[in-house]
Amino acid sequence: MADTQSNPFPVVALAPSFKLLNPLTGAKQSLEECKGEHATVIVFMCNHCPFVIHINKMMVAVANKYIKKGVTFIAISSNDVKNYPQDSPKLMAELAQNEQFPFPYLYDESQEVAKAYNAACTPDFYVFNNRLKATYHGQFDDSRPRNGRPVTGHDVQYALDRILSHGAPPENQKPSIGCNIKWKQELT
Repeated sequence: MADTQSNPFPVVALAPSFKLLNPLTGAKQSLEECKGEHATVIVFMCNHCPFVIHINKMMVAVANKYIKKGVTFIAISSNDVKNYPQDSPKLMAELAQNEQFPFPYLYDESQEVAKAYNAACTPDFYVFNNRLKATYHGQFDDSRPRNGRPVTGHDVQYALDRILSHGAPPENQKPSIGCNIKWKQELT
């Protein structure tokens, strides 16, 4: 597994809009339809990445905790499913059901949404306030597969707590590390 670090995304930048397929329901969902009352967390992820698998259960627990506080989580998979069929929409729907995701898991077939967010890796977390202004971009926490640190979601939870208490964005924004997004090969 290759370690890829997240790209920069400026704090206070507005969340790029999107409308993507939810493979579980078969409907398209937009950012505006899904955004939270107080905050929105967008995570680029996929089914097969060991870094994502490592945090899935805690990510669901954190989402369940903050949903009650007016926060929405939105997961997006942008991987090339032709070369990585384990990330297909059908298997995305199965994962969402099996892991009991309390949030939509959307498919970015064109990869345009990942490009708009300058996403580079899975998982890659973006936290936005109620006006969809970025307040945090980076890691879930310091845990990685095989590093022995517990999965807590500390960094994302801290960013959300700052929003909910009307505090300033976290000063320490650690880049996420994970598998690279599997980009489609462009024909030249």
